[in-house]
Amino acid sequence: MDVPLPHLDRPFDYLVPEALDADARPGVRVKVRFAGQLVDGWLLERAESSEHPKLAYLEKVVSPVPVLSPEVARLARAVADRYAGSLADVLRLAVPPRHARAEKAVTTDTPPTDEPAPGGTEPDGSPADGTAPADGTAPGGVPSEAADAGARPGGRAEVDPRGWRDYPAGPALLRALTDGRPARAVWSALPGEDWADRYADAVAATVAGGRGAVVVVADARDLDRLDAALTAVLGAGRHVRLAAADGPARRYRAFLTARTGGVDVVIGTRAAMFAPVRRLGLVAIWDDGDDLHAEPRAPYPHARDVLLTRAQLGDIAAVVGGYARTAEAQLLVETGWAREVVADRAVVRARTPAMAPTGDDPQLARDPGAASARLPSLAWTTARDALRADLPVLVQVPRRGYVPSVACADCRAPARCPHCAGPLALPSAQGTPACRWCGRVAAAYACPECGGRRLRASVTGARRTAEELGRAFPGVPVRTSGREEVLATVPGGAGLVIATPGAEPVAEGGYGAVLLLDSWALLTRADLRAGEEALRRWMAAAALARPGPAGGRVVVVADGALAPVQALLRWDSAWFAARELAERRELGFPPAVRMASVTGAAEAVADLLAGARLPGDAEVLGPVPADEGRERMLVRVPRSRAAAMAEALHAAAGQRSARKAADPVRLQVDPLTLF
Repeated sequence: MDVPLPHLDRPFDYLVPEALDADARPGVRVKVRFAGQLVDGWLLERAESSEHPKLAYLEKVVSPVPVLSPEVARLARAVADRYAGSLADVLRLAVPPRHARAEKAVTTDTPPTDEPAPGGTEPDGSPADGTAPADGTAPGGVPSEAADAGARPGGRAEVDPRGWRDYPAGPALLRALTDGRPARAVWSALPGEDWADRYADAVAATVAGGRGAVVVVADARDLDRLDAALTAVLGAGRHVRLAAADGPARRYRAFLTARTGGVDVVIGTRAAMFAPVRRLGLVAIWDDGDDLHAEPRAPYPHARDVLLTRAQLGDIAAVVGGYARTAEAQLLVETGWAREVVADRAVVRARTPAMAPTGDDPQLARDPGAASARLPSLAWTTARDALRADLPVLVQVPRRGYVPSVACADCRAPARCPHCAGPLALPSAQGTPACRWCGRVAAAYACPECGGRRLRASVTGARRTAEELGRAFPGVPVRTSGREEVLATVPGGAGLVIATPGAEPVAEGGYGAVLLLDSWALLTRADLRAGEEALRRWMAAAALARPGPAGGRVVVVADGALAPVQALLRWDSAWFAARELAERRELGFPPAVRMASVTGAAEAVADLLAGARLPGDAEVLGPVPADEGRERMLVRVPRSRAAAMAEALHAAAGQRSARKAADPVRLQVDPLTLF
């Protein structure tokens, strides 16, 4: 039943009246009476009898279309168990809300057939959460060249592997996908790589073998790029896209098209991670480190983990790709669950732009001010040379806005709102300071420390940077790409593009120079993933530059001795991910362990943990302050005890909901932010 109460997270038996017998098929939406109310539900299974002697009848079949497939229902149950959540919460994420007009527009004359995925047996001894078996053996890695000799006979479309030849294991991966083998790959893309074309090749190889694919990307811009690449490779009408931003009618129509077998390929944002594709052969995700892949609604699953769970349950292929590698992806490689697909170092050197930091000793010797300058001379001359060569220049700035943070010009104390203590910001050069939290204008601001009324910029945003660079390079077109307007592409001539991370447009022919400013804003965040996230954002921008032999240069305003900067200079995110994973293993942080955060009022958190039968080796850490006066406790267990921890926390939440405890408690397993 679609009720958000943990103690009701189980199936209930109902009688099917004769009038509804034909429509009451597994997977349809129904309405039932429960506790005197008419509630929504899902029909999971039909049975001849029940162990309960007295049953109520189904009230209504909302639609005869079985929108919930057995494979997705099984996946949803596994995801709910992994994240200490309820099946009803996961099904709200898995199946879009019904749209009657869209439903009528989709042909349903042929009812959906629920074929299991190839080899869809329960993994023997392997956890159903997409992680490696306990013994570290791989259920299916990228095959070797020798193993590819046993290709399945029969006519099938030939897939052009040329785009994958820069990666020694790439062509073998495509052959495995065509042959229907459960290859598992962690792909590190080269700079300048057209990742959408490579994913289109992988999908085409899967379709050539008679199977379907699901590919998840972070945002609408990436989705548009992948959509165009798949249309070019497969042809129009061979795939659908699922994204919440497309609107309820279009999303539901695409969902039903896939559910009824109209297409074999579904792409989308995280809304597509549960897409009902028949004979699924491949699940893939691009840039799994992007926080947009984390679902903000209960039970807060991550798209990467959902797809890996799907691959494990269905014994199908999986590809985790990106320019940078996360610690979670590195764990897949180190445990043997997946094989890395990387280019040889000679190819990497040929494709990588020339990179230089500004904070190492040689640069400081030439430019002593580089340690504190926002735009050191090396960055300025690099941009000047690229513009003189009629090439575009990309400038990445971590903060949007004009001046997002100001301070007293006399004593340097941060300027805060007199009403709510929020940070003050300047919207423009002549603008009046205003609070970023409550929006109040502080026209008569006076520093409470020294009484000063003059303000200075503490942090410079993208719009102020564009203004300053426009004055430094007069006559050069200046474009901005950020929250207000995200550019997809820019022309290849001389021009300045100032972008926030994730909004960098693709330049025709590649950028002649990429400047990575204000690195401290990324590296000094109080976050477990600060270094990993900084490297991910830098590599995404640097990948848009031309190769070094073609004049491409990247300047990062940071100390070259820092590990994330070293990984960028060598284009070796695998080295950094291995280092990061080793440090987290030593300190006991995810993904080396499993952690759950329990957030709520102090009394409610204590009540839930007191009733939870946690594993004996569980560690309870905290409390630490959370937002809105709440507190947070952390529960840490070895990965082998993750299921027991999730089950204990879910059961404790069920006990609280059964006795109608007033204060809510939020449970999150492996949240992106721990503190």
